[in-house]
Amino acid sequence: MTRNRPVPTISPEEAALVCAMVIHEDNSLIAFNKPSGLAVQAGSGVAQSLDTLMAAFAKSNGKRPRLVHRLDQGTSGVIVAAKTHPVAAMLSDAFAGRDVQKTYLALVKGSLPPAEHGVVDAALVKVEEGGKARMILARPGRKGAQAARTGWRILARNGAFGLMALSPETGRMHQIRVHLMSLGCPILGDALYGEGPATAPRLMLHAAKLELPHPEGKALTLSAPVPDDFRVAAEQAGLQAGL
Repeated sequence: MTRNRPVPTISPEEAALVCAMVIHEDNSLIAFNKPSGLAVQAGSGVAQSLDTLMAAFAKSNGKRPRLVHRLDQGTSGVIVAAKTHPVAAMLSDAFAGRDVQKTYLALVKGSLPPAEHGVVDAALVKVEEGGKARMILARPGRKGAQAARTGWRILARNGAFGLMALSPETGRMHQIRVHLMSLGCPILGDALYGEGPATAPRLMLHAAKLELPHPEGKALTLSAPVPDDFRVAAEQAGLQAGL
């Protein structure tokens, strides 16, 4: 639970909005299907975030759930918050220790690999360009480089378009986006690593499934259906059969 911070004031409409995102809740955690465009945390220029919206679940003592991992603002799909400090620590360790299996879906365009599946094993390093942070492939020995591995599988093809399932083994910033760019097929709508709005109105990356250890000792699988705009984009690209 988040403590020692004022609980943000949110409207009844905002409370209804975040409650509608809930796909699973138990005594330990809450899972949401985050829409694209909603920031995970507040920051400069961010009018609304999932973190502030979780004031809807605050207890009378002011404690509210705590997010244990992140999604880019443009990415939709499963994201998890812990209800207690011990659960937050346990889940944070699970993500850091690679005990969580993550599956993403992405609509891509470019020179698709001829193989049907593979792994990108390419270290990444953060750089600042024009006041914005981005990740690039790191040369061997580059200071600050972080190991990064992403498994990929092509679910459907149609010319230059593809629907891919991604299984990141590490959790680097923008990892999937940079690795797909390095393959020659950036994600539709990716303004930082692809063609941006010329290909789609938003980043077509969806966190479809999480498999994680539950504090009660069981495994928990959380799934989020693809949103309507993702499905429409897949149909327009001739990839609807892969969903």
